[in-house]
Amino acid sequence: MITISPAFDPAGKPRKPGALCIGAQKAGTSWLAQILGQHPQIWIPPFKEVQFFNHRFIPGHRRWIGWHYRNKPAEIRSRHQMRGVPMPPELDAYLDGLTDGQMFHNHWYKRVFAPAPHHAVPMDFTPEYSTLPEEGVDFVAQMLPKAKIIYLVRHPVDRVISQLRMNLRREGRTPETVDDWLAELSDPVLFDRGDYAAYLPRWRARYPDMLVLPFGRIAAEPDLLMSEVEDYLNIGPFPYERLGQKVFATPKGLVPPPELHEALTTRLAPQVDFLRREMGEAFTALLR
Repeated sequence: MITISPAFDPAGKPRKPGALCIGAQKAGTSWLAQILGQHPQIWIPPFKEVQFFNHRFIPGHRRWIGWHYRNKPAEIRSRHQMRGVPMPPELDAYLDGLTDGQMFHNHWYKRVFAPAPHHAVPMDFTPEYSTLPEEGVDFVAQMLPKAKIIYLVRHPVDRVISQLRMNLRREGRTPETVDDWLAELSDPVLFDRGDYAAYLPRWRARYPDMLVLPFGRIAAEPDLLMSEVEDYLNIGPFPYERLGQKVFATPKGLVPPPELHEALTTRLAPQVDFLRREMGEAFTALLR
């Protein structure tokens, strides 16, 4: 559950985000949003993932992005009701304004960040942006040439398994045999989201100072990690709460067999080798 900053300027003007967190999926982006959402110099939309650039450049995402914008406002309203907290009228109007009429044009994107206080950096957390094609990343760089980009990276094998377990839970399925588990690996989406060898160079070519962080640092050194993020975003230090708390802890059950681990280790070895060459041994050691 994302912490929303109480700072909300209903009279704010449309503006571009100053920073993006682009991925990878199942690599700690929700944790980082939960932590940075506490900082008074950062403003994150209440639904976290804006899904703007991938809606424009990845047509296959559009169906479930529609679900995202039907579901998230209802979820936010339901959360207020369950807590017995009145829905702020300005938040209610904001959600209605974004989901009524034409969406996903450039001015709409800037309206998403209008409530950000003038002193705060508006930030878009959408892991799917990491998978944009070349022309999509070009478009981002043209629209947001000065944006700060954060890319969280998880060990390729662990990331795929986490994504697979999430997908199976959402679909209410449980593979019964080893062959059933191995058959799940035919889904290309599992591998696309973690194709670091394709996506990291693409983004770094446009944003050479992009901050790339290994997932393992969240558990190993969250204080140092957040200090590095603060320096990168040019924001002051802040006494964050719940630094050691997982946002979406992995539930029990759906344990893949060793054969799945072995198959993934073989298949994803080139990704691990790429990260070792590109980011170094010390970085690779902190992927998990």
